[in-house]
Amino acid sequence: ESPSDWLARLALLTGVALPATLAWLVAACSLKQVLQHLPTTGQYLAGVLLGALAGAGACGMLVLVGAALQPPWLASAASGALLAALLVAALVLRARGRTPAATTARLTELQSRIRPHFLFNTLNSAIALVREEPAKAESLLEDLSDLFRHALVEQGEAVTLAEEIQLARRYLAIEQVRFGDRLRVQWQLDPRTDAALLPPLLLQPLVENAVKHGVEPSARGGKLRVLTELRGSRVVVRITNTLPESQPAHSTAPRGHGIALANVRARLALLHDVQGEFSAAIEDGLYQVRITLPAPLLPPDKLPSDPSRRRTRTP
Repeated sequence: ESPSDWLARLALLTGVALPATLAWLVAACSLKQVLQHLPTTGQYLAGVLLGALAGAGACGMLVLVGAALQPPWLASAASGALLAALLVAALVLRARGRTPAATTARLTELQSRIRPHFLFNTLNSAIALVREEPAKAESLLEDLSDLFRHALVEQGEAVTLAEEIQLARRYLAIEQVRFGDRLRVQWQLDPRTDAALLPPLLLQPLVENAVKHGVEPSARGGKLRVLTELRGSRVVVRITNTLPESQPAHSTAPRGHGIALANVRARLALLHDVQGEFSAAIEDGLYQVRITLPAPLLPPDKLPSDPSRRRTRTP
């Protein structure tokens, strides 16, 4: 064959290989939640089978365009299976690289940076009320005891969104004693998101940041809103707060604990890699933190019922 004939054949083969590869990727992504429950051997077999089907499909496209008088069905299927096996092996090795002891140690180290700051600020809230309003201080310390009990227990690599919401509720109940009517909290919670996984103590620093920089500096107080919703295969968590009078509404630079926000972003990436997204910015005159997580695998009807998790609004 001349070089031009060889290039023409290469272009034709590439033209059918690309759609076949895309079809394999789409099928693998669509079946991701099913494949996650299979052992490694099952994942390899499923990937190889999909690859063989994609290879046979590529050969079928050659037949449709009349480019193959004797279609190499077996060779095409074998090539697709081999390529799929290599891709699955790369994905498995990548997943294993994210879960060794080094990653666990990194998660623990990042989490430990938040705890002293969290405890220090919460204790200050209690101390401020002990002499002036003992009754409120007693109620606050009871909430504080429950809060510490939850926060100080080693919870492993991940907890559910429902547990994080419960912790955020306890923290805001403590701050409600401090600020009274100045702190207005609104909850819009989708129960279908309860089983989504995220690192421990992820939401509490964010609501603390919202209170400290959105409510505390303002003489009129402020409004804080926590929203969770299920969007297809993604869970979206939004924490928004009003800005104090001195904060320019047109500013787009995140304010507050820069280290805390970077910490949250790093811990989220360690747990969910590219599937976990984090952003913080001023939008429409409100400071908004947005977290995106993979949707939970556990169906909502399998979760324990909790009346406090229904969609509610608290003035």
